[in-house]
Amino acid sequence: MSFYKHNDKYYIIHRQIRIADFTDKEGKVDLDLVKEGRDSIFKVDHVLRNETHFLFAETIQDAEIIEEMVEETYSE
Repeated sequence: MSFYKHNDKYYIIHRQIRIADFTDKEGKVDLDLVKEGRDSIFKVDHVLRNETHFLFAETIQDAEIIEEMVEETYSE
């Protein structure tokens, strides 16, 4: 598992696949196939792209403090 920072957001990279694997004979990228990989195969919420690969990633959400849990933990 690797992590990646892009535009002040952090991601967990689940899979990297070469862009060429999604390209037809004319050199056109099949974005429907990329979307299918994101939604059905890898089940992630985001796809990033670098010079050579598509990065199938899960967005790391900001932490949220829940007051009730904090109070219960410290009151015992």
